[in-house]
Amino acid sequence: MRQLRNLDKLKGYGLKASDGEIGSLRQVYFSDRSWKIRYLIVRTGKWLFGQEVLIVPSVIQHVDDEHKMIEVRLTLEQIKNSPRVEKQLPVSRHYEQEYYDYYGWEPYWTGDPLFDQTPKLPPKQDRDPPKQPEHPHLRSSDEVVGYHIHAQDGEIGQIKDLIVDDQDWTLRYLKIDTGHWLPGKKILVSTPWIQMIDWSELMVRVDLTCHRIETAPEYDPDKPISRDYELSLYKHYGKKIDPDGPE
Repeated sequence: MRQLRNLDKLKGYGLKASDGEIGSLRQVYFSDRSWKIRYLIVRTGKWLFGQEVLIVPSVIQHVDDEHKMIEVRLTLEQIKNSPRVEKQLPVSRHYEQEYYDYYGWEPYWTGDPLFDQTPKLPPKQDRDPPKQPEHPHLRSSDEVVGYHIHAQDGEIGQIKDLIVDDQDWTLRYLKIDTGHWLPGKKILVSTPWIQMIDWSELMVRVDLTCHRIETAPEYDPDKPISRDYELSLYKHYGKKIDPDGPE
Protein backbone atom coordinates (compact mmCIF):
# COMPACT_ATOMS: atom_id res chain seq x y z
CA MET A 1 0.00 0.00 0.00
CA ARG A 2 1.23 3.45 -0.94
CA GLN A 3 2.55 5.50 1.95
CA LEU A 4 3.82 9.06 2.12
CA ARG A 5 6.85 9.28 4.37
CA ASN A 6 8.88 12.06 5.94
CA LEU A 7 12.38 11.69 4.58
CA ASP A 8 13.80 12.97 7.86
CA LYS A 9 12.18 10.03 9.65
CA LEU A 10 13.48 7.55 7.07
CA LYS A 11 17.04 8.81 7.50
CA GLY A 12 18.78 6.48 9.89
CA TYR A 13 16.75 3.44 8.86
CA GLY A 14 18.98 0.44 8.34
CA LEU A 15 19.33 -1.21 4.94
CA LYS A 16 19.40 -4.98 4.75
CA ALA A 17 20.71 -7.05 1.85
CA SER A 18 19.63 -10.65 1.28
CA ASP A 19 22.57 -11.86 3.37
CA GLY A 20 23.17 -9.18 5.97
CA GLU A 21 22.94 -5.55 7.02
CA ILE A 22 24.47 -2.92 4.74
CA GLY A 23 24.34 0.24 6.82
CA SER A 24 21.99 3.18 7.37
CA LEU A 25 20.26 5.68 5.09
CA ARG A 26 21.98 9.07 5.16
CA GLN A 27 20.28 11.03 2.37
CA VAL A 28 19.01 10.67 -1.21
CA TYR A 29 19.97 12.02 -4.62
CA PHE A 30 17.00 13.10 -6.74
CA SER A 31 16.33 14.50 -10.20
CA ASP A 32 15.87 18.27 -10.22
CA ARG A 33 13.47 17.82 -13.15
CA SER A 34 11.12 15.03 -12.10
CA TRP A 35 11.78 14.96 -8.31
CA LYS A 36 12.24 11.21 -8.56
CA ILE A 37 14.72 9.69 -6.16
CA ARG A 38 17.52 8.14 -8.19
CA TYR A 39 19.76 6.86 -5.40
CA LEU A 40 19.70 6.18 -1.67
CA ILE A 41 23.02 7.16 -0.09
CA VAL A 42 23.90 4.55 2.50
CA ARG A 43 26.69 4.75 5.03
CA THR A 44 27.99 1.22 5.53
CA GLY A 45 29.05 -0.36 8.77
CA LYS A 46 32.35 -1.90 9.78
CA TRP A 47 32.13 -4.56 7.07
CA LEU A 48 32.96 -1.88 4.48
CA PHE A 49 34.84 0.51 6.76
CA GLY A 50 32.02 3.05 6.88
CA GLN A 51 32.17 3.86 3.17
CA GLU A 52 29.11 5.21 1.39
CA VAL A 53 27.33 3.24 -1.34
CA LEU A 54 24.49 3.97 -3.76
CA ILE A 55 21.28 1.92 -3.79
CA VAL A 56 18.62 2.46 -6.47
CA PRO A 57 14.99 2.49 -5.26
CA SER A 58 13.97 -0.23 -7.74
CA VAL A 59 15.69 -2.90 -5.62
CA ILE A 60 13.74 -2.02 -2.48
CA GLN A 61 11.53 -4.94 -1.47
CA HIS A 62 10.02 -3.81 1.80
CA VAL A 63 10.14 -1.04 4.40
CA ASP A 64 9.87 -2.50 7.90
CA ASP A 65 8.80 0.37 10.14
CA GLU A 66 8.71 -1.75 13.28
CA HIS A 67 12.42 -2.53 13.01
CA LYS A 68 13.28 0.62 11.02
CA MET A 69 14.77 -1.44 8.22
CA ILE A 70 14.67 -1.20 4.42
CA GLU A 71 15.12 -4.56 2.71
CA VAL A 72 16.76 -4.62 -0.73
CA ARG A 73 17.21 -7.23 -3.43
CA LEU A 74 21.02 -7.24 -3.50
CA THR A 75 23.84 -9.17 -1.83
CA LEU A 76 26.65 -7.74 0.28
CA GLU A 77 29.15 -8.99 -2.30
CA GLN A 78 27.43 -7.07 -5.08
CA ILE A 79 27.41 -3.89 -3.03
CA LYS A 80 31.02 -4.34 -1.92
CA ASN A 81 32.28 -4.49 -5.50
CA SER A 82 30.08 -1.70 -6.88
CA PRO A 83 31.67 1.58 -8.07
CA ARG A 84 32.57 3.89 -5.20
CA VAL A 85 30.36 6.91 -4.64
CA GLU A 86 31.17 10.26 -6.18
CA LYS A 87 30.70 12.40 -3.08
CA GLN A 88 30.78 15.74 -4.83
CA LEU A 89 27.63 16.64 -6.72
CA PRO A 90 26.66 16.71 -9.46
CA VAL A 91 27.35 13.02 -10.09
CA SER A 92 28.76 12.62 -13.56
CA ARG A 93 26.91 10.71 -16.24
CA HIS A 94 30.14 8.75 -16.73
CA TYR A 95 29.89 7.47 -13.17
CA GLU A 96 26.19 6.66 -13.51
CA GLN A 97 26.86 4.69 -16.70
CA GLU A 98 29.60 2.81 -14.90
CA TYR A 99 27.23 2.05 -12.02
CA TYR A 100 24.45 0.74 -14.26
CA ASP A 101 26.91 -1.24 -16.40
CA TYR A 102 28.22 -2.90 -13.25
CA TYR A 103 24.78 -4.15 -12.23
CA GLY A 104 23.69 -4.96 -15.77
CA TRP A 105 20.69 -2.62 -15.65
CA GLU A 106 19.18 -0.39 -18.29
CA PRO A 107 19.91 3.22 -17.23
CA TYR A 108 16.89 5.24 -16.13
CA TRP A 109 17.69 8.04 -18.59
CA THR A 110 16.98 5.79 -21.58
CA GLY A 111 13.28 5.79 -20.67
CA ASP A 112 13.13 2.03 -20.15
CA PRO A 113 12.33 0.43 -16.77
CA LEU A 114 15.07 -1.26 -14.80
CA PHE A 115 15.34 -4.99 -15.22
CA ASP A 116 13.39 -6.81 -12.52
CA GLN A 117 16.03 -9.41 -11.86
CA THR A 118 18.76 -9.36 -9.27
CA PRO A 119 21.87 -8.40 -11.23
CA LYS A 120 24.70 -10.86 -11.68
CA LEU A 121 28.19 -9.99 -10.55
CA PRO A 122 30.26 -8.91 -13.57
CA PRO A 123 33.93 -9.74 -13.92
CA LYS A 124 36.28 -7.13 -12.48
CA GLN A 125 37.84 -4.83 -15.01
CA ASP A 126 39.97 -1.72 -15.12
CA ARG A 127 37.87 1.42 -15.13
CA ASP A 128 38.63 4.80 -16.63
CA PRO A 129 38.71 7.74 -14.21
CA PRO A 130 35.43 9.72 -14.01
CA LYS A 131 35.01 12.53 -16.53
CA GLN A 132 33.55 15.98 -15.93
CA PRO A 133 29.77 15.98 -15.35
CA GLU A 134 27.74 16.08 -18.54
CA HIS A 135 24.20 16.16 -17.15
CA PRO A 136 24.21 17.81 -13.69
CA HIS A 137 20.59 17.12 -12.81
CA LEU A 138 21.05 15.14 -9.59
CA ARG A 139 20.59 16.98 -6.33
CA SER A 140 21.13 16.11 -2.69
CA SER A 141 18.21 16.04 -0.26
CA ASP A 142 20.48 17.54 2.38
CA GLU A 143 21.19 20.42 0.02
CA VAL A 144 17.60 21.62 -0.41
CA VAL A 145 16.53 21.46 3.23
CA GLY A 146 16.77 25.05 4.41
CA TYR A 147 16.09 26.63 1.00
CA HIS A 148 13.84 29.70 1.14
CA ILE A 149 10.35 29.37 -0.38
CA HIS A 150 8.84 32.29 -2.28
CA ALA A 151 5.18 32.57 -3.27
CA GLN A 152 4.02 34.80 -6.13
CA ASP A 153 3.90 37.77 -3.76
CA GLY A 154 6.43 37.18 -1.04
CA GLU A 155 8.60 34.81 0.98
CA ILE A 156 6.73 32.23 3.04
CA GLY A 157 9.36 30.24 4.90
CA GLN A 158 11.92 27.48 4.46
CA ILE A 159 11.98 23.83 3.43
CA LYS A 160 12.21 21.71 6.56
CA ASP A 161 11.71 18.24 5.08
CA LEU A 162 10.75 16.30 1.96
CA ILE A 163 7.80 13.92 1.69
CA VAL A 164 8.51 10.65 -0.14
CA ASP A 165 5.97 8.50 -1.97
CA ASP A 166 7.20 4.95 -1.31
CA GLN A 167 5.23 3.56 -4.25
CA ASP A 168 7.51 5.06 -6.89
CA TRP A 169 10.04 6.84 -4.67
CA THR A 170 9.18 10.33 -5.87
CA LEU A 171 9.40 13.43 -3.68
CA ARG A 172 5.74 14.49 -3.63
CA TYR A 173 5.77 17.44 -1.24
CA LEU A 174 7.97 20.02 0.37
CA LYS A 175 7.32 20.45 4.07
CA ILE A 176 7.44 24.20 4.78
CA ASP A 177 8.08 25.91 8.10
CA THR A 178 6.43 29.33 7.83
CA GLY A 179 8.63 30.76 10.59
CA HIS A 180 7.86 34.31 11.79
CA TRP A 181 5.29 34.85 9.03
CA LEU A 182 2.88 32.24 10.43
CA PRO A 183 4.52 31.08 13.68
CA GLY A 184 4.23 27.38 14.35
CA LYS A 185 2.33 26.49 11.17
CA LYS A 186 3.54 23.65 8.96
CA ILE A 187 2.27 23.32 5.41
CA LEU A 188 2.85 21.06 2.41
CA VAL A 189 3.51 22.27 -1.12
CA SER A 190 3.35 19.73 -3.94
CA THR A 191 6.45 19.57 -6.14
CA PRO A 192 4.42 20.03 -9.38
CA TRP A 193 3.51 23.51 -8.11
CA ILE A 194 7.14 24.65 -8.21
CA GLN A 195 7.76 27.31 -10.85
CA MET A 196 11.52 27.49 -10.61
CA ILE A 197 14.50 26.70 -8.43
CA ASP A 198 17.43 29.05 -8.10
CA TRP A 199 20.20 26.75 -6.92
CA SER A 200 22.73 29.59 -6.63
CA GLU A 201 20.40 31.68 -4.43
CA LEU A 202 19.11 28.67 -2.44
CA MET A 203 15.54 29.58 -3.29
CA VAL A 204 12.38 27.87 -4.60
CA ARG A 205 9.48 29.77 -6.15
CA VAL A 206 5.98 28.24 -6.12
CA ASP A 207 2.89 28.99 -8.18
CA LEU A 208 0.79 30.03 -5.16
CA THR A 209 -0.14 33.24 -3.38
CA CYS A 210 0.67 34.06 0.22
CA HIS A 211 -3.05 34.24 1.03
CA ARG A 212 -3.73 30.75 -0.34
CA ILE A 213 -0.83 29.40 1.69
CA GLU A 214 -1.91 31.25 4.84
CA THR A 215 -5.39 29.67 4.68
CA ALA A 216 -4.27 26.21 3.56
CA PRO A 217 -5.10 23.07 5.57
CA GLU A 218 -2.38 22.75 8.18
CA TYR A 219 -0.06 19.75 8.07
CA ASP A 220 0.35 17.69 11.24
CA PRO A 221 3.66 15.76 11.01
CA ASP A 222 2.49 13.40 13.76
CA LYS A 223 -0.34 12.08 11.59
CA PRO A 224 -0.12 10.01 8.38
CA ILE A 225 -0.87 11.96 5.19
CA SER A 226 -4.25 10.60 4.16
CA ARG A 227 -5.91 10.64 0.77
CA ASP A 228 -8.57 12.98 2.15
CA TYR A 229 -5.93 15.45 3.31
CA GLU A 230 -4.24 15.42 -0.10
CA LEU A 231 -7.57 15.96 -1.87
CA SER A 232 -8.41 18.87 0.45
CA LEU A 233 -5.00 20.40 -0.22
CA TYR A 234 -5.38 20.23 -4.00
CA LYS A 235 -8.95 21.56 -3.76
CA HIS A 236 -7.87 24.49 -1.59
CA TYR A 237 -5.17 25.51 -4.04
CA GLY A 238 -7.42 25.00 -7.05
CA LYS A 239 -5.05 22.44 -8.53
CA LYS A 240 -5.88 19.32 -10.48
CA ILE A 241 -5.07 16.17 -8.61
CA ASP A 242 -1.76 14.62 -9.60
CA PRO A 243 -2.57 11.35 -11.47
CA ASP A 244 0.59 9.84 -9.97
CA GLY A 245 -0.38 10.97 -6.51
CA PRO A 246 -3.39 9.92 -4.43
CA GLU A 247 -5.18 6.79 -5.58
